[in-house]
Order: sequence, then structure tokens, then C-alpha cells
Amino acid sequence: MSAGVQEENQPFDDINVTPMLDLAYVLLVIFIIMCTASIQGVKVKIPKAKMTASMAKPHLKGVTIADNGSVFLDAFPVTMDQLEAHLTELKRAYPAQPIVVKGDAHAQYQVVMEVLEVLKRVGITDIGLVTSKSHD
Repeated sequence: MSAGVQEENQPFDDINVTPMLDLAYVLLVIFIIMCTASIQGVKVKIPKAKMTASMAKPHLKGVTIADNGSVFLDAFPVTMDQLEAHLTELKRAYPAQPIVVKGDAHAQYQVVMEVLEVLKRVGITDIGLVTSKSHD
């Protein structure tokens, strides 16, 4: 019998864990990619305007109003009371907190006005409305 062949009833002394670690790293990378891709934002159909302004500022927060009237703060669904509480905390932390309001073109105007009223009550004055450029 040759030295390279083990007997069937002899236990293995070591286990090769390299393939298992490779699989764990691949799954970790896939998990990280899927988590970051899932919080990109809420998809809404933005109304068109002739002129658009850039709102690239630090600590920029976005309030999104979907076509069904749902309100989101940075892609997380909130009620008007929760929105006011979060914005009050943000205003306390960053007094010059800019907010971008992104409403669906088919969103209820009443919900947009309620969001603007919440922003006014909190004292946030640096507000931008997101539109896409009209191609006339």
C-alpha cells in the first residue's frame, strides 16, 4: 500500500477552511452591495421646469412625496409627526440645515403643503424643490 493513500477508517487531521472563507467573503461583499443599493431612495416622477438649481451642500436631507401621498425622509417612510420630530432634531444639530423636497408630479398638493408647513414650523428656511429640466 502506498504512503499517499489513507485508510478509510482513519480520521482526517486537518480541515481546509480556505474555500469556506472565500465563500464567506463573497457573501459579505454581496450583502454590503445589496444593502447599499436598497437605500438609494424612493423613485418618483419629478415634474419638469425650465431652470434647475444645484443644491449640493453638506448635511443635505431630502423629503420625498410619492404619488400615493406617502412621505419619506431620506428614503425612510415617516408620518408628519415623525417628520417634524426628525427635522427638529436636525435643526438643533445643524442650524443651517438645508432640505430638498422631491415630490412626484402626480402627488397630492395638500401633502406637499403639509410638508412645507412642517418645515416652516421647525424653522428651516433653506428649502429646495427638485425638478428635472424640461426639454422644450
